[in-house]
Amino acid sequence: MRFNGKRILITGAGKGIGRAAVKLLSRQGADIVALSRSAEDLETLTAEFGCRPLKVDLADAEQTRAAARETLPVDLLVNCAGVVEMQPVLDTSVEAFDLHMAVNCRAPLILSQEYARDRIAKGLPGAIVNVSSIASFIGFANHAAYCASKGALDGLTRVMANELGHKGIRVNGVHPVVTMTPMAVKAWSDPAKSGPMLSRIPMQRFVEPDEVAAVIAFLLSDDASMVNGIDMPVDGGFLIN
Repeated sequence: MRFNGKRILITGAGKGIGRAAVKLLSRQGADIVALSRSAEDLETLTAEFGCRPLKVDLADAEQTRAAARETLPVDLLVNCAGVVEMQPVLDTSVEAFDLHMAVNCRAPLILSQEYARDRIAKGLPGAIVNVSSIASFIGFANHAAYCASKGALDGLTRVMANELGHKGIRVNGVHPVVTMTPMAVKAWSDPAKSGPMLSRIPMQRFVEPDEVAAVIAFLLSDDASMVNGIDMPVDGGFLIN
């Protein structure tokens, strides 16, 4: 119960890593504010974990800022929401690129601004975890907008860690390899596709959402009280090859 009495805001809470984080952190005593664009997902989250639900489209900057302010005060923040659309460089549309940057980078900035301003005004410490991807380190084909947006998020994480660390707010990034959400299980079921990726992972498997959630929980916790500004791979050793 290391988060007993803590209120945690989690974006992208409806599915995948975000949902796994809701499950783990709520079981460790946290009161969860769950942000998602899916009303159906929010209903199930509320029923299962007693979350405070908030439906928001993080591609809309004004809606995102309004939602961030509505959730306050919160003790901890997890920026987990993300979008991915596969397009090669030569076919990457302006619309797709802007959407990736808006959801994957701009929304975490806005949410973190409102969260940090509130903590600083009250003289309170805090912690933010930004969920990035190993795609920020690797130039995966057909992922131009996604890789660019996650690289931008990493740069933002480091600047936030530098500036907000002086105010007692830690900021860290988590970088999973392919994560076995229901969508990913389907997308990576073909051995011809999954084989080359798995061959680079010494652990010989992809990561489970619960395993990423456990790292998020550690970085939010007091156990990580001097961990600030890191890029934490959760990749079974993918990046060493």
